Amino acid sequence: MAIVHIVSFKFKDLVPAEEVKAACERMLALGTNCIHPTSQKTYIKVIGGGKDNSPEGRQHGMTHSFVFQFESVEDRDYYLEKDPAHLDFISTIKDLVEDAHVMDFIPGVF
Repeated sequence: MAIVHIVSFKFKDLVPAEEVKAACERMLALGTNCIHPTSQKTYIKVIGGGKDNSPEGRQHGMTHSFVFQFESVEDRDYYLEKDPAHLDFISTIKDLVEDAHVMDFIPGVF
């Protein structure tokens, strides 16, 4: 059962564009940097990410979004709670991000 993981960031206004870009590249690199503890292989499918360009005006300040997919709840939970690459990434962006929104869902489950 796949889990889709959506993360949106609101970067602080004074963060230079090149730092935002580097942080986004590090976020996308989690797809290759996160290694499953049992299989010793990558386990995150990166669907994509990028800067908001919606004309609807309902972003609530979020500027960048990313979509990942995990094969199981256990994989998602490992990523969130224990994966060293993910935990390191969080430490690198905590001073750059003003706010974050996260949503996970199982496709087709309503």
